[in-house]
Amino acid sequence: MELSRILKQQAVKVLQAASSKKRLFQEIGDLAGSAYGFVQTEIVDALLERESLGPTGVGHGVALPHARLSGLERVVGCFVMLEKPLDFGAVDRQPVDLAFALFAPEEAGVEHLKALALVSRTLRDSALCAKLRANPEPAKLYALLTSDHSIQLV
Repeated sequence: MELSRILKQQAVKVLQAASSKKRLFQEIGDLAGSAYGFVQTEIVDALLERESLGPTGVGHGVALPHARLSGLERVVGCFVMLEKPLDFGAVDRQPVDLAFALFAPEEAGVEHLKALALVSRTLRDSALCAKLRANPEPAKLYALLTSDHSIQLV
């Protein structure tokens, strides 16, 4: 599995700021709507429902919000970089500026877990995160995320 199979270039965005986690999810919903044809309110509701179980901020400025949706055929994602970091309730209490949202079919099991592991391992690479933060343009972010150096899972 490679990030280029999960992430479309149209699903990458740079935001100046988000005033709250809910507002970030609304932006992700808009992005997922334009890139994949999702209904924004369904995305927001699904992300908020998952987030109510516990924060998806994994530390070092990274969040991995995710949800299962009916009607999906495969796992897809959206990547958002925030120019102004947002308090996300992350495990290390650091504000989040990189968010990779994943959406999986309701019945997805292993595929969803592999995608989460892939994104998590990729964004644990501090050198990659530094490059992402230094290149706040969607096309460059997409190229960095999907380049050959990304960790691949079989």
